[in-house]
Amino acid sequence: MRQNRFKKPFILIRVLAALLGFIPVIMLFPLIMAVMSGEKTMVRAFSVPMIIVAFASTVCFISLRKKKLNLTSKDGFLLVFASWVLASFIGAIPFMLWGLGFTDSFFESACTFATTGGTTITDVEALPKSLLLWRSIAHWFGGIGIILVSVALLPILGVGGFQLIKAEETGPAKEKITPKVTMSAKLLLMSYSILTVTLFTLYLFGGMEWFEALCHSLTTMATGGVSIKNSGLTAYNSGFIDGVTTIFFLLAGINFSLYYRALSGKFREIISNTEIRVYIGIFIIASLAVTGFLVPVYNSVFTAFRFASFHCASILSTAGSAVVNYELWPSSAKMILFILMFIGGCSGSTAGGIKVIRHAVLWKQMQNDMRRIIYPQGVFSIQINKRVGRKDIVYSTAGFLFMYLSVVGIVTVITAMSGIDLFSSLSAALSITGNIGIGFGAVGPGNNYSLFADHIKWIFSFVMIAGRLEMWTVFLLFTKEYWRR
Repeated sequence: MRQNRFKKPFILIRVLAALLGFIPVIMLFPLIMAVMSGEKTMVRAFSVPMIIVAFASTVCFISLRKKKLNLTSKDGFLLVFASWVLASFIGAIPFMLWGLGFTDSFFESACTFATTGGTTITDVEALPKSLLLWRSIAHWFGGIGIILVSVALLPILGVGGFQLIKAEETGPAKEKITPKVTMSAKLLLMSYSILTVTLFTLYLFGGMEWFEALCHSLTTMATGGVSIKNSGLTAYNSGFIDGVTTIFFLLAGINFSLYYRALSGKFREIISNTEIRVYIGIFIIASLAVTGFLVPVYNSVFTAFRFASFHCASILSTAGSAVVNYELWPSSAKMILFILMFIGGCSGSTAGGIKVIRHAVLWKQMQNDMRRIIYPQGVFSIQINKRVGRKDIVYSTAGFLFMYLSVVGIVTVITAMSGIDLFSSLSAALSITGNIGIGFGAVGPGNNYSLFADHIKWIFSFVMIAGRLEMWTVFLLFTKEYWRR
């Protein structure tokens, strides 16, 4: 039976509340930490939103349990965007009850769920342990995707769940790695968890305490890059930790469906994957180039490579972490890092940015256009993963790139109009839109987002959520065509 047009919004609201049911579950861990640490203020800060959201989600879950949900693509776009916004508001409550202002609290929460990694907090070590854990957990769940986790945990959304996956997943082409979308979500979540546990173990081996290792492993795998130390990973001054983090930044920036293929023994598909080959190639070339520029600075090839590879992986994967002040590097080295801000990680990963596959598609299309000038009657097509790519992917990639750069340009102008210098404005716009969290100038190493005006922080919060959701999901909601019946 066709759903009544006035009944549909109420069904979507209940689905939305059910989707957010995972928040009370993950809030339980920082609540336990607050109780164990005797942080009375934080006990209230976590228990209040937990109880309210848990009650609403449970009621909505029960009301939907026997209903057949046929979600359309339009429903998926709306649900995904609303989920990220509401999750950010709920996640802001502990920050507010701790004492942070409303604007800064929402900005912090949006940064965590969008895995941007930016912050307005100068003294991170002054935060209660429970709030530090909450930041890390929210980063982790934001990395794998709120919707991906929800589809895996809520069987009632198994029907039509792919509409949510399509709206949340990054990259120009969405696919199920198994016939059942819930199974796909669970397999991706399992791969993500295994990598996180492995990283946690390596951090312990590297000398971190268990709480430090836990928080850093959660944020590293989410490519959020935030630390529980004011000086970040610099506080450990460990080549081992820097090396491990570099590797896992790269691993987190790879399409997670490839890990499923690796577990299935489909290594040929991994080797022939265009995006991962270009991704690794960009990292190697950038790291070696920056290393060459840094050898005269550090008088050591090993030290130069250690810092070069770390920061190239950090920027390329959009983790946005730093272990030295790279703004003191030679201009040539900084230029390479700046270029990497325009690239991003792989589609279907926790990384943000334009994505490597889009650059690969446009590069191949550019080559075809040049051939077409020489051979006007020739027929040319792009090859992706050793298969002929569809023309619509080229068109959507070009459209996405135009939208992405337009957003960066608009945010740059608005930020500059608030009194921030032009280069810092551009760097901040790139960092926020690509969910990097760090850049140059006012948002370089050692700085944060506290100097920006409140209205700029709200714009940043909206843009980072839009960037995390691949632009289309958000901006489609502001077109008149979307709201037509």
